[in-house]
Amino acid sequence: MRIAILSRNANLYSTKRLVEAGRSRGHEVDVIDTMHCYMDITSAKPSVRYKGKRLPKYDAIIPRIGASVSFYGTAVVRQFEMTGTYSINESVAISRSRDKLRSLQLLSRKGIGMPRTGFAHHPDKIDDLIKNVGGAPVVIKLLEGTQGIGVVLADTQKAAEAIIEAFMGLNASILVQEYIKEAGGSDIRCLVVGGKVIAAMKRQAAPGEFRSNLHRGGSASLVRLSPAERKTAVDAAKTMGLNCCGVDILRSNNGPVVMEVNSSPGLEGIETATNKDVAGMIIDFIAKSAKPNNTKTKGTG
Repeated sequence: MRIAILSRNANLYSTKRLVEAGRSRGHEVDVIDTMHCYMDITSAKPSVRYKGKRLPKYDAIIPRIGASVSFYGTAVVRQFEMTGTYSINESVAISRSRDKLRSLQLLSRKGIGMPRTGFAHHPDKIDDLIKNVGGAPVVIKLLEGTQGIGVVLADTQKAAEAIIEAFMGLNASILVQEYIKEAGGSDIRCLVVGGKVIAAMKRQAAPGEFRSNLHRGGSASLVRLSPAERKTAVDAAKTMGLNCCGVDILRSNNGPVVMEVNSSPGLEGIETATNKDVAGMIIDFIAKSAKPNNTKTKGTG
């Protein structure tokens, strides 16, 4: 097969592992910088161009699109879909998961467990917004934040009101969520591929920190999932329409709750913690699934 990995940096661990796994299985693998692609948008013969040339026909693409370039990145994925190329994650599913508000609404509609969550841009009654999610302590998140950036824990009502007012002063949209104290500063990252959890790790926040992101000094270890946790991760991936994603779950007193669904999960932490060839399993899934025009939306979503 001929596979393209859409990545801005060929030296990133995840990108290098996918290249290595693909080539070791006899596939031809190219790394293409998403932001340097440009598109010939015509009804007769849509194409993607790169470095002055029309890109060859690929059997499949693996989008590794950062949150900061979601708009252009998903447009490139959509263009590939219009040419009939298989994408492990479709453009519409990536867009759906990148919109935190939309993704939470979809998960809620499907009855998937989540922390109590409020959304606001300029609430008239800040105290009611906080009360509606169970009162302080609460977690306040910028709608556009990534890797734990723009996420604040407010211990008291006064602190929560001050933080919300500060974000409002920046004209920012925010999510206010109940704080799952019993999780103890840890979460579980489930790697879902093709409707199955192929690997899972527990991430523990550094001392004095409540965010468990590995980018923020958190540690990772192997974890055994309960059937409910496994089902929650699979259901969340299915709801987003993603064939490959990381589902972040907290263990609450009311069962597993989903914090986020990531359409471009990093592989380093989970491969290290589980000692599994996650990249290889992703390539194997693509090899089974990649057929011309084998997408739900065919670039029209």
